[in-house]
Amino acid sequence: MSSFFKFFRTGSNPPVEEIRTILNDYKNVAVVGLSNDPGKASYRVAEYLKDHGYRIIPVNPTVDEVLGEKSYPDLKSVPLPVEIVDIFRKPEAIPAIVDEAIDIGAKVIWMQLGLYDEKSARKARQAGLQVVQSRCMEQENMKMRGE
Repeated sequence: MSSFFKFFRTGSNPPVEEIRTILNDYKNVAVVGLSNDPGKASYRVAEYLKDHGYRIIPVNPTVDEVLGEKSYPDLKSVPLPVEIVDIFRKPEAIPAIVDEAIDIGAKVIWMQLGLYDEKSARKARQAGLQVVQSRCMEQENMKMRGE
């Protein structure tokens, strides 16, 4: 069985109620890998979240601004408190992002659809962060709102 299907079978995400609490309680979202291309999923998700009351903090060293917000090269450069770290990067980038999220005191690691890393998730949980893997913040927010 591939690790992708094994991940879904193990059910390592928090229960729906906890995901709802995350989406209700935390509003500062650092979107790591946020593209300035409106055709990219990261842009569409960030735009939706911004339109629904979240503060979007772009984290991408290759762009200066996305959705009218200043972009930062990495999480450690963000001068604002980060509650959710929403990851739109390749799987091999996840461990370093999780380490940075722990270092800056983030509350939640959110890995977008298709992204998961059990070792990094365990590390984040041990550091006191909540972890959501292979779920879309936009889709989960829409479910919560009944859209």
